[in-house]
Amino acid sequence: MKYDILIKNGTYFNGDKTSGIQSDVAIKDGKILKVSATPLNEGDAAEVFDAKDKWVTPGFLEIHSHYDAEVVASPALKESVRHGVTSIAIGSCSISMVNADAEDCSDLFTRVEAVPREAVLPILLEKKKWQDAKGYREFYDNQPLGPNICSFIGHSDMRVAAMGIERATSDAKPTEIEMQAMEKMLEEALDAGCLGMSMMTTKLDKLDGDRAWSRPLPSTFSSWWEFKRLFKILRRRNAILQGAPDAVKKVNVFGFLWQAHGLFRRPMKVTMLTALDLKSNPFLHRITRVSGFIANKLLRGNFRWQTLSAPFTIHLEGLEVNAFEEFETGALLRDMMKDEVSLYKKINEAEFRAQFKKHVSEIFTVGLWHRDFSDGWITDCPDKTLIGKNFEQVGKTYGVDPVDAYFDLATKYKKELKWKTNYGNHRPQIMHKLLNSPYTHVGFGDSGAHIRSLAMYNFPLRFLKYVRDAQLEGKPFMTVAKGVHKLTADLADWFGLDAGHIREGDRADVVIVNPQGLNEDVDGISEAPMEGFGVDRLVKRNDEAVDVTIINGKVAYKKGDYFTESLGKEKGYGSFLENRYVEARS
Repeated sequence: MKYDILIKNGTYFNGDKTSGIQSDVAIKDGKILKVSATPLNEGDAAEVFDAKDKWVTPGFLEIHSHYDAEVVASPALKESVRHGVTSIAIGSCSISMVNADAEDCSDLFTRVEAVPREAVLPILLEKKKWQDAKGYREFYDNQPLGPNICSFIGHSDMRVAAMGIERATSDAKPTEIEMQAMEKMLEEALDAGCLGMSMMTTKLDKLDGDRAWSRPLPSTFSSWWEFKRLFKILRRRNAILQGAPDAVKKVNVFGFLWQAHGLFRRPMKVTMLTALDLKSNPFLHRITRVSGFIANKLLRGNFRWQTLSAPFTIHLEGLEVNAFEEFETGALLRDMMKDEVSLYKKINEAEFRAQFKKHVSEIFTVGLWHRDFSDGWITDCPDKTLIGKNFEQVGKTYGVDPVDAYFDLATKYKKELKWKTNYGNHRPQIMHKLLNSPYTHVGFGDSGAHIRSLAMYNFPLRFLKYVRDAQLEGKPFMTVAKGVHKLTADLADWFGLDAGHIREGDRADVVIVNPQGLNEDVDGISEAPMEGFGVDRLVKRNDEAVDVTIINGKVAYKKGDYFTESLGKEKGYGSFLENRYVEARS
């Protein structure tokens, strides 16, 4: 056969901003062999897909995930592949699994990313045999990957490996020997093909385990002196810094903008969390867009904000609320999670409830969560009459404050009380501006983390729904071609990855999208098993939107037939992708 796969009659987008044209796409030996406006012969292909009235696009990229544990246990990563994602970055938010030992990696990861420790730790103890970047890369080169994987090295990972978990989560300054050890780890990670380094400065994320329970991530204890030693390596080698400003104080974002500048020096590439339209800060979207202009145009930097291309809706169970970390009494409850008896006793103390209400109403400590219990909606509960009501409505029924209504129901039903709230991205017109900004990257999904509260695995389709809905309303804010570009080549080219295009000779990572499937189902929530972990997670299953996902010239997912049996079991699909812009050590 001339072709392994032939995709016929589709509207073809090659990853740039060029408008789609009807073309046939032929694939052979993992590469795009031919793109032809003239029909190609079906008889020359082993497998043929008719993409009439469909979009043929490069595979989508997720440049911010927390699949670090899942890709070790179950490398098919099916929840992303079914939605057309073919390349995924791990090692985000200062948390990677490169240098620290298995238990340290688990304790850095599980509470922060809300994945059960009892599920993650045994897997890492069994499979994590490497302790340096060379071994890390060798593991992924031998792992039967589903999608392609690329990786940051996490600063918390390096700090723990150099200092030990207890010193790394203290105000102790690293010794010169420890600092040199971290510099060596970063150099070796870049040698092994990593994208760069991720770091964290917000102290809301806390550690698991017994040794450093409830301490903030190690990266948050670092001084700018320590960071700048590592930034110097990133800048010299043209690698990437992924960072996050303090979610509450926010002022240190100016430090990141300054570190990125290119005035009379080489700029450091910086990707930063995160551009959102928050209910708690309705003007934040303007600040992020203006700061992007300042960093790139005035300071001559190479700076991008990451943005979530979906409504920021959080699903919660009882008192399992990560946002409680943002204020004192809420953080106290999070610290008590291991002792359920004391936890429920605490929320029924009158003095504690009074303090909690006071802290909830303080405006100067507000982070991501707006703390409005009238925007907390019950989605499931043993008392079915409460479903669809918010806590303010329940409080009025019983003549109590919304906080009291919430605590009373949580005491009675515990995790059987399921509710949701929306943090932001609730105004489509603002989302259009964020998504269209040249200073935002659309590739933030947090996949693999917060498995009971987030379900953003289909974020590329949600983004394309924004684009298509605006066109159908006669108020387009970008073309479909530009939308595809933002999800593919825009990311691949900035991060230096061999992905994001489907031109002749390119790696054949291809998706066939049915635009008719970009409907209200993209926001629907369901539950599914998390393979390899023995737990269920929340997912979105709008399977009408993707007909086929092809990785490295092989069909990985097909609507109706679902996943190829060999996906995640045999090599030949995804690969470890290097940042090709990283320069050799000088």
